[in-house]
Amino acid sequence: MSNEVITFGCRLNAYESEVIKRNADQAGLENTIIVNTCAVTSEAERQARQTIRKLSRKNPNAKIIVTGCSAQINPKMYGDMDEVSQVLGNSEKMDPKFFSVESSEKVQVNDIMSVNETASHMVASFDGKSRAFIQVQNGCNHRCTFCTIPYGRGNSRSVPLGEIVEQVRMLVENAYKEVVITGVDITSYGEDLPGTPTFAQMLRRLLAQVPELQRLRISSIDSVELDPDFFELLKNEPRLMPHFHLSLQAGDDMILKRMKRRHLRNDVIQFCKSVRKICPDALFGADIIAGFPTETEEMFQNSLKIVDDCDLSFLHVFPYSARPGTPAARMPQVSGEIIKERAQRLREKGQQNLRKTLDRLVGMEITVLMEDESCGHSESFCPVELESTSIPNTLVKAQIIGHDGQRLRGKVLDG
Repeated sequence: MSNEVITFGCRLNAYESEVIKRNADQAGLENTIIVNTCAVTSEAERQARQTIRKLSRKNPNAKIIVTGCSAQINPKMYGDMDEVSQVLGNSEKMDPKFFSVESSEKVQVNDIMSVNETASHMVASFDGKSRAFIQVQNGCNHRCTFCTIPYGRGNSRSVPLGEIVEQVRMLVENAYKEVVITGVDITSYGEDLPGTPTFAQMLRRLLAQVPELQRLRISSIDSVELDPDFFELLKNEPRLMPHFHLSLQAGDDMILKRMKRRHLRNDVIQFCKSVRKICPDALFGADIIAGFPTETEEMFQNSLKIVDDCDLSFLHVFPYSARPGTPAARMPQVSGEIIKERAQRLREKGQQNLRKTLDRLVGMEITVLMEDESCGHSESFCPVELESTSIPNTLVKAQIIGHDGQRLRGKVLDG
């Protein structure tokens, strides 16, 4: 069998998995499975371990390498698994030499806090994708009380603009119509670079220097970090897609303070209002944690209510999962039953809002980036299925004629 990469977690992991696959192939590895793990929740780690055991039973002769955030934070857990041949940290997985040099050490994981730069890894193509991802930043300088990601990714560090422009040009030359900006805390971009360029300044310069790029999309953002220059860019640059995924986490001010977040409830509401003044068709998604320690029913109601206050269309709901060593793990915990029930109520609320969003879009004309012959995504990232077939990786004008509660249905418009 050829080498395979199994990816858990975020879009940054998806981007890095492309680099990992290239590194493994170039190193001459064969019959190797690389599991790129996530550490956001204990469930993500449980799924990774379960997957490793299944892969080993199905492919008893394959070499299994485990890497990613969970491997960085808990290397011994994977090193103790008989199914695992090698454990690589988040820095090591991006370095080709760790795939080409046999080592007597099963676990090779360095101190991620010692890493002080983010190398730009040129990825020319993404298997089976019409959208390409590019990493502009890694790590996080903030210490939210529930989160272990800084210990898996290290401190914030940015990719210089010139390297970003070079990679996006290459992707455009390879026929990609849309590029997605990824990172761990992308709105902190530039704090460590000479001249401290802001995130908005980086986007502006990128779009100016690559005029052939048709769509630029940004992944999860911390809205409180965006400055007036961002809103000016949104006002004047139609190539910046009107879809914003918010790192919200909660809708109650006391819970947000206990999470050690940088925003309060009203900050996020005002951000959504400001965006919609400029771009009325903009859609928003958000990450929300259900059952954070000390969360009362009244506090939870504020999280439910903010879904309407911000008119959130796409929810990523996370049942709270205590991560060992974090301050939140030492706070009074909410019972598992209540966490599960609140997560379900949030998901139901999210589904209601998504249906309302899809209802509003019926009859509208949109542009769809085709990801296969019949399906793609709109500018606002709604999934769309067309009645007739089109060429993958093309932009198609369509009119929305209905939806099934999850995705829009459209017909192709002539011309």
